[in-house]
Amino acid sequence: MAHVELPINSQRRLIAIARQTLENVVRRRLNKIPANDDPYLDGASHGAFVTLFKQAELRGCIGTCTPAQSLCDTVIEMTEAAATRDPRVKPIRADELDRIHIDISVLSQLEPAADPLALAVGRHGLHIQHERKRAVLLPQVAVEQDWDLQTFLQQTCVKANLPKDAWRWPDTVVSSFTALIIEEE
Repeated sequence: MAHVELPINSQRRLIAIARQTLENVVRRRLNKIPANDDPYLDGASHGAFVTLFKQAELRGCIGTCTPAQSLCDTVIEMTEAAATRDPRVKPIRADELDRIHIDISVLSQLEPAADPLALAVGRHGLHIQHERKRAVLLPQVAVEQDWDLQTFLQQTCVKANLPKDAWRWPDTVVSSFTALIIEEE
């Protein structure tokens, strides 16, 4: 399975882009993000999830596994969505901006898992799809929740509104990915 690698300067640039996007969206500014000349951010098409925290509280997390644009543009779009459209939380307010911490998970391509029980907790994220129902859990979720692999598979099914054992069904597609996690300093 491929791993995502980005030079440290590209990682820092991606966080800066997400921070400026967050500020612009929450403050309702129309400022354009300056042109990006980083080939790692413009030339690559990776899935990405943007997670926003206020201390340990989740304040938004939105992403895509199948991007249709550059990594830079995907992160801009996912930052806007995480700040304003995560149905689990209220939109970010201007008075909390200085307490918001940004994490970006840059994803490898999805790969069907021939043997889901051979995946590694903390290394692989999960994408489970059965007919029109699907869900994604990032690799760090299983670690944060102290789940074993079977629980991780079950909880991904639950998130997709499927029975816990749906990952075992022959017509359910279980895919995995790896993620480069970039945390704002």
